[in-house]
Amino acid sequence: MPDVIGATTMQRIEIHKTFPFSVDKLFNFLSVHENLELIFAPAKIKRIKDGQDSPNGVGSTRKMQILIAPPFEETVTKIVPNERIEYAITKGSPLKHHKGVMRFSEAANGGSKLDYTIEFEGKLPLIGPIIKAGLGQAIGRGLNKLKL
Repeated sequence: MPDVIGATTMQRIEIHKTFPFSVDKLFNFLSVHENLELIFAPAKIKRIKDGQDSPNGVGSTRKMQILIAPPFEETVTKIVPNERIEYAITKGSPLKHHKGVMRFSEAANGGSKLDYTIEFEGKLPLIGPIIKAGLGQAIGRGLNKLKL
């Protein structure tokens, strides 16, 4: 089937980064909603709903405000301590079919590795590629600032 001009397509951001601190330290930091402000700067992030078993656990929801864009909400859908965090946009975004996955593993010399993927489609043509470009760069810059 030929591509339709202006059709929305699935976008994928992949970030692979190693850190000099332990997996549990990295996981514990990135699992706290408000700490993600460092990664998504200049976003403002606030947990608005606690999770089922812990404040930042499965079912917890964060509200994100990025610059002048309307706020949106992301909800944690899966957590495996020190291994994985999954979340999805659940309200108020120009994106659809959004899924974020942070995978944590050990790296050499007691360090840690983060494999972070985000998949989504834009609700309107061209939105997805624009957000992909800006978001990928912003997350990369934010992770480079991480000092635990």
